[in-house]
Amino acid sequence: MIDEKDRKILEILMENARTPYTKIAEKIGLSEGAVRKRISSLESQGIIKKYVAIVDPRKIGYESISIIGFDAESNDLLRIANEVAKFEETKNVYISTGDHMIMTEVWCRNGRELSEFIANKIGKIKGIKRICPAIILEKIKD
Repeated sequence: MIDEKDRKILEILMENARTPYTKIAEKIGLSEGAVRKRISSLESQGIIKKYVAIVDPRKIGYESISIIGFDAESNDLLRIANEVAKFEETKNVYISTGDHMIMTEVWCRNGRELSEFIANKIGKIKGIKRICPAIILEKIKD
């Protein structure tokens, strides 16, 4: 279980994972050593899974960002989700409830590449019943 200090550490790291331990310690009123130990504990518990750089896909040449929902045969759900996760274009894959059983975030360089991805990669996976892409026009919040 985590306490309020751990929650504050997590908030700071989620805002900027590169925040130095000294600044975190200063903000929450602990020593740098205590912050170091807490972060190490959060990592070993699997609460902090990894540190990543969040990039703007459009600024690195991906103009066609989409969320694609899939419906699948129930007994093939995990197999299909794992197959979809293997594609380079797929950035996130979720098993979900609601309108679609699987949701993915896909980055493609343009609309043609997205169409080819859907037709030649996703469309060839056995067990997918329906593919519902939605193009992202603008991201409001990271």
